[in-house]
Amino acid sequence: MISVVFPRTPTRRTRVVVPFLAATALLLTACGGSARPTGAETPDGAPTIAMQFAPRSGYAVDTDDAFVLTQLGATETLVGESPDRTAAPRLATAWTRTDPLTWRFALRPGVSFQDGTPLTAQAVAGSLNWVAASSAPPRAVKGIGLSAKPDRDGTVLVATTKPDPILPLRLTSPNTAILAPSAYRGGSPPAVLGTGTGPMTLTATDGTQSATLARNDAYWGGSPKLASVRAEYVPDPSARALSFQAGDVDIAVGLSDAGLLAAQAVRGAQVQAVPAPRTVSLLLNQSAAPFSDARVRQAVAKAIDRTAPAEQALAGAATPASELFGPAVPWGSTQAPPAPDLAGARALLAEAGFGPAQPLAVRLWTYPNRPELPVLTTAVQAMLKEAGIDARIQVGEYSTQEPEILAGRFDMYVLSRSYLTDVPDDAAQRRQVFTRAAAQLVTDAVGVPLVHPQENAAVRGVSGFTTDPTGKALVTAQLAKTG
Repeated sequence: MISVVFPRTPTRRTRVVVPFLAATALLLTACGGSARPTGAETPDGAPTIAMQFAPRSGYAVDTDDAFVLTQLGATETLVGESPDRTAAPRLATAWTRTDPLTWRFALRPGVSFQDGTPLTAQAVAGSLNWVAASSAPPRAVKGIGLSAKPDRDGTVLVATTKPDPILPLRLTSPNTAILAPSAYRGGSPPAVLGTGTGPMTLTATDGTQSATLARNDAYWGGSPKLASVRAEYVPDPSARALSFQAGDVDIAVGLSDAGLLAAQAVRGAQVQAVPAPRTVSLLLNQSAAPFSDARVRQAVAKAIDRTAPAEQALAGAATPASELFGPAVPWGSTQAPPAPDLAGARALLAEAGFGPAQPLAVRLWTYPNRPELPVLTTAVQAMLKEAGIDARIQVGEYSTQEPEILAGRFDMYVLSRSYLTDVPDDAAQRRQVFTRAAAQLVTDAVGVPLVHPQENAAVRGVSGFTTDPTGKALVTAQLAKTG
């Protein structure tokens, strides 16, 4: 069992370190999130990138592996996202709603797949129909009865069984990537090597270890500056930081605060950190005891000091969370979280039948890919102990834990999730709904939102790289090596 105590109030040393790191993060954010080149661009560069998450399903586009493909610049969707997270043209240049159930998408002319075949309405309809009919449809299109068919003059009609005003936003999901017809020959999952439309063509993969991509000279957005890219999947954040410091990789994403500070000391290196529409939450399994009892859930919420982990455990590199949505979006809360109430927590536990004579022991799980999660989990454990809850930590692979979580076979889980991952819906008329929903989650003590973290990266010898707050974009046509 892992245990460490974080003091409730900052020590003198903490008061010095935290403002320094917070000021550093603010400076990096103010720089616009774009690394300055250390020299002239090198033609036909070939950088190496240390990535957080490896593919778990053979790059199947109907799984979360689709996000890896998008990050690597191999695949694209009909609709993209603008910086304000609204729908923007990508493979489709425009769209209109023809009736309550149907939208017409106009395709970008002159686009070719990486296998040399043209982007056609038939190909687009085939890709969308395949993912909608998959055995486990992705979240963005699940349960909406999506179907597509080619229409006149290079357009595609996409329909749903019920009116869906946010359909264009659903089609920003990486799971709706458009692949060449050749990808669907030979069964499932579709073949992704050389069948996308992105700036880089996936040419080789080595399981969960690495992938290699080559420039797509026929890319509709102009020939990319890089000749190739090597992606190395490095789940351990310390290993990612060390590989960057050793010069083995040119870009490392998702570093710990210590890793970022170490990267700053590397000659020619720059770091980027931007607020992310993401929340790290302590999930509670309401489907089983003890958290089926609202008093126990409320006791946990009262026991957690959300300011301490953000300011101390993460050294100011995250914002304390008062609810699910944070300051990275217009409708997010900017209020301070409630102060901890240990006496109230112990009283609620006593009402539920737990105390010194019958202590509450639970399992507390998390995964290591995001460096802040084990740190936050340890801080949560210490706080729960003060309230009389014995939380036993297990840090494991997310791929192993996910089936247990989905089946309800867990107690507590510290999880990081982007709330704009699938549908970046920020239409003004729906913000009030989001606000009410977030408030209801707090009232019902569904879980405890802990912090709103940042997305970060360290880069060296690379220009044109910008940290994406949503974590979807990584390799672009503008990325280049520098001398």
